[in-house]
Amino acid sequence: MAGINLTNSVPSTFILTGIPGLEAEHLCISIPFAIFYFIGMLGNFTLLFVVGKEQTLHKPMYLLLCMLALTDIGTTTSIMPKALCIFWFNLKDITVGGCLTQMFFLYMSSIMQSAILVIMAFDRYVAICSPLRYTTILTNGRIAKLVLLGFLRAVLFSLPMPLLLSRLPFCANRIIPTTFCEHVAVAKMSCGDITDNKTYGLVTIFLVTGSDLMLIALSYGLIIRAILRISSKKAHQKAINTCTAHISVMLMYYTPGLFSNLTHRFGQGIAPYIHIILSNLYLLLPPMLNPIIYGVKSKELRDKVGKYTCRS
Repeated sequence: MAGINLTNSVPSTFILTGIPGLEAEHLCISIPFAIFYFIGMLGNFTLLFVVGKEQTLHKPMYLLLCMLALTDIGTTTSIMPKALCIFWFNLKDITVGGCLTQMFFLYMSSIMQSAILVIMAFDRYVAICSPLRYTTILTNGRIAKLVLLGFLRAVLFSLPMPLLLSRLPFCANRIIPTTFCEHVAVAKMSCGDITDNKTYGLVTIFLVTGSDLMLIALSYGLIIRAILRISSKKAHQKAINTCTAHISVMLMYYTPGLFSNLTHRFGQGIAPYIHIILSNLYLLLPPMLNPIIYGVKSKELRDKVGKYTCRS
């Protein structure tokens, strides 16, 4: 990414302002942001450690949780260290290459996370609708292939964003009024036509998120149909319980994500600092809550975590 040359007279660095209008409150704002970030990192690294150490957890469900944890770590780490440097040390400069690299990894992690949620929905569908064939349908090898396919899709959809920006004239404007290099925010600095950038951003949202939501809706439609056919109330409740964690994580990811992206593009009447705070919280809260939700809902995982954390 650092080797991409921007056209015209673009300076070697951009300036990330943080949260415009709330500069005096940066230190106070940084406290919850830092807490959310460190709790999220602790939870996700704990999940990775426990699943890695426990052979009994080397199953598709827990391997997918590890992949979700990796995307959570990638998403928050791509933005929070720089944001905290802005809040704590007023280090606002970021190189052009660093900005484009941050953007690429941010979007790649986010798109990859959406793919993992789709695979997890398929995992729940097989577990409920074809439980006797679960181990033959969802082998670790098949999960690895699905994850690799999701990774390739994430790279292919993320790479055009910095490439499109590399074609824009920036006319020496280098102030980005946010805490991280968001695609449209950087594009708006240009003095050229950014129609292609806006169009590609919207196409990516609706094509990637839209197709993923359709696949998830299809999976849960089939799951609901299977649950309604279950006569035993106990089995009915058990089937619902197997899906609640995934549904919670899914709602936390897609609902604020769509709201944040759409209001950033169309919510002209909303104060800029609201957009920025919402964008940061959207990227911080799910990674913090995901391991907690699965730790609470999965007794097997909870017991294994307790085995290591409660050692004397």
